[in-house]
Amino acid sequence: MSTDNKLHIEVWSDVVCPFCFIGKRHYEQALAQFEHADDVVLEWKSYQLDPEFVQPGERYDLEQGLAKKYNRPVEAIHAMQQQITNTAKESGLDFDFSKAVTFNTFQAHRVLHKAKEKGLGDKAKEAFFSDYFEKGQDLGNINVLKAEALKIGLTEEDFQDAISNDEYANKVKQDIQEAYELGVTGVPFFVFDRKYAVSGAQPSDAFLNTLKASYDDWKEKQKTTPFINVSEQGASCDINGNCD
Repeated sequence: MSTDNKLHIEVWSDVVCPFCFIGKRHYEQALAQFEHADDVVLEWKSYQLDPEFVQPGERYDLEQGLAKKYNRPVEAIHAMQQQITNTAKESGLDFDFSKAVTFNTFQAHRVLHKAKEKGLGDKAKEAFFSDYFEKGQDLGNINVLKAEALKIGLTEEDFQDAISNDEYANKVKQDIQEAYELGVTGVPFFVFDRKYAVSGAQPSDAFLNTLKASYDDWKEKQKTTPFINVSEQGASCDINGNCD
């Protein structure tokens, strides 16, 4: 992704992370209030929440799966989901966990990388979030994943390349490794110009304040002070090794 002359923001997230979708909305609300929004570019990066819990190809009812994972009653999981649904509603999102399943998101991340390559990264992320949290789509089903990929503008060839080419698997793994190296322990995790970070679905004011601070620092770095020529040019060698 080209970020020349743009304030670069990276976001690590998983498509089954409810606070990643909520955090996306809060960030967008902040960006809408930011006067230099045209100078900002956002890049989505992959992260998997507990990928060992559900192996590729496996899927479980979400409530049952979470109850098993955390060793808690299904009723407690349902109450937690209702609380998240209420929080999402405050951000204009209409979550419906009734059809949700838990699945390994690795293949979905491969498709997201393909979409990013095609300039469809944000559109794909929004679609996959909505598919999972609002529409109850099973993105762990390869046929459903393909149908949703085609809806956002990928071709069948793009989709097959994404799920079969090791390049995209490696990109997912590289993102996750990079997150570990940065000390990311939860998502969403927003990094502004590799200097500021916002962890979690913070209020839009927190994003706006970070946008302003990071933009001011970034803008300062863009300033170039020309060298002052204190003498006439002396003998030198050019970049091709010619010394005249």
